[in-house]
Amino acid sequence: MSDGGWIWDVSTTLAALGAGEAALWAWSPDDDRLQLAGAARALGLGPLVPDCSSAAFRALVLPQDRNQADELLEPRAPGAEVVARIRMRGAEPCVWRGRWLEGGRATGVLAPQTRFAAADHDSLTGLLDRRSFIRCARERLQAPGQHQLVVADLDRLRRLNEALGHERADLVLAALGARLAAALSPKAIVARIGEDEFAALFPAATGPGVEHLRRELERPMRVAGFDIHPKMSLGVVEVRGGPDAPEATELLRRVELKVEAGKAGFRRLGPPLEGDGLSRLALEADLKGAIERGELGPFYQPIVRLGTGALAGFEALVRWRHPRRGLLTPEHFLPLCEELGMMGELGVMMRREAAAQLGAWRRLRPAAAGLTVAVNLSVGELDRPDLLAEACDLRRSADLPPGALKLEVTEGDVMRDPERAAVTLHNLRAAGVTLALDDFGVGFSSLSYLTRLPFDTLKIDGYFVRTMTADPGSAKIVSSIIKLGQDLALEVVAEGVEDAATALRLQALGCDYGQGFSFSQALSPGDALAYIEACDVEGRPARKAG
Repeated sequence: MSDGGWIWDVSTTLAALGAGEAALWAWSPDDDRLQLAGAARALGLGPLVPDCSSAAFRALVLPQDRNQADELLEPRAPGAEVVARIRMRGAEPCVWRGRWLEGGRATGVLAPQTRFAAADHDSLTGLLDRRSFIRCARERLQAPGQHQLVVADLDRLRRLNEALGHERADLVLAALGARLAAALSPKAIVARIGEDEFAALFPAATGPGVEHLRRELERPMRVAGFDIHPKMSLGVVEVRGGPDAPEATELLRRVELKVEAGKAGFRRLGPPLEGDGLSRLALEADLKGAIERGELGPFYQPIVRLGTGALAGFEALVRWRHPRRGLLTPEHFLPLCEELGMMGELGVMMRREAAAQLGAWRRLRPAAAGLTVAVNLSVGELDRPDLLAEACDLRRSADLPPGALKLEVTEGDVMRDPERAAVTLHNLRAAGVTLALDDFGVGFSSLSYLTRLPFDTLKIDGYFVRTMTADPGSAKIVSSIIKLGQDLALEVVAEGVEDAATALRLQALGCDYGQGFSFSQALSPGDALAYIEACDVEGRPARKAG
């Protein structure tokens, strides 16, 4: 029998018991008594033998697996099966399986997950691995009819790993695998085909639709006290099965390319991507030295007070004036900057130029006196020992008053080392730098730390703002963040405001500021100065008509 990817049959279970690699368990909720027999001590469960309370059992379970432990102990109807992978202190990961009996008791067997994991399955999720998926897909595609192949890629896995640690990030991946399998019919072939990548093949007639899959996968989850809002990139292709069906390996490659082409969402693949490898190499060669040549620099996107339409400041966003390709936006080159180790150098340049530019505007135009400029800190920059001294030098050299320079920090960067981050942030705040928590709601919100850190601003990730009209879940997240900002006396900025209707809805919810194409794209320094001269600026009396 296969249950969630674990292979359970009588011979395997008996072999595990005979080899001293399995234990029997019985749980009685009414008596609050968990009994263990067999190889429980050998599996590292000695402190619980021969019986223990539910509290003692939970105390031994690692924090990130306590939800699974609670589900195992939760009473169910007679005949209901339970299965859970649980990690405990001093013990190897074990799979617990059992069945609820008449009288409100459950009994079962537990063994190391390696004993019951199928050889052709991914050990983390219990789904098929890549090789087995291709083999099964090859066989399935020989059947006549229409088939759909979907590939789902978790965005920002590296950011999750950095902030949560690999063990907690693994729990996110395991949950996504379970969600994907649950959203599809039993006839679907489901696999984890890469570190952060899943695939499914199923009859087109039984398919739930790509957007439905996205909604199921992107539902918020709570892991080890953090609220996780996974974002997925999906690709899909529909093919006719039979003797002339495409080779499974090539078909999978096509859909993976489709995902890479549409990292911002679900898109169709264009032919030019086939030659993207050579283009990437050329771009990498051009990028080296681009900072020294003055090709990389900040453009400025206005941040507007929603209630009045007045300009409050700008966010500095990097652009590359490529000598042959023209003006390039960050998605074309920032991943390469990360791979080449250029992010630190790029960040220093962006902060230096943005601060100097705001200082120049303040000297040229009295109307700019109350404006701010915000610059992102990339991953790891919060740990730089010279960051505080740099910020003080920038304010002094540009003659910026307290609050004019704003640094934007992501949740992930803070949560990698919250105590150290708190010291740095408090020092920056004391030095006259204002602080924004960027992309709030995307990853993992620890409200206990948020109340202890000296942030002035919450920035709502543009994905939720752009989708709030069509997606009730996004609308709830946006509304909750605005309410949280109000409760904590923080300013709230909504990114990705692309039309007037969205701006009005955000204003009605109580959002303070907005930025996005509804107001302006990112502007060159000259165009930004013209924007300052043409509009009302926060803190300056509005112009009289006529």
